[in-house]
Amino acid sequence: MDGMATLGELERSIMELLWATDETLSAYDLQEALADRKLASTTILTVLSRLENKGFVKRSRDARPHRYSAAATREEHMADLMHEVLGGASDRTAVLERFVGQVSPEEAATLRRLLGS
Repeated sequence: MDGMATLGELERSIMELLWATDETLSAYDLQEALADRKLASTTILTVLSRLENKGFVKRSRDARPHRYSAAATREEHMADLMHEVLGGASDRTAVLERFVGQVSPEEAATLRRLLGS
């Protein structure tokens, strides 16, 4: 996924809705879920197109209106963001030390278990 950290506020809201369901949603479903914002369906479709181009959503063209789903889970997205940030660090060890120094004891235990130590 390119441009992970560049999700705009509306893109993020749409992704939250897609991540929250196992079903595919149409632009009209999303428009209804975001009714408090009074968005035009063309606005939702434009944002979905951008998200598809960025690799965040998949579009099913089997039916009309088209249906959309998240291309990856929220957890996969967050892990990719963490890798993106770490990859951009000039001192990866310092970033990891800072990160690990801020986790809770429970999170530290989970990290130890995952790392097999």
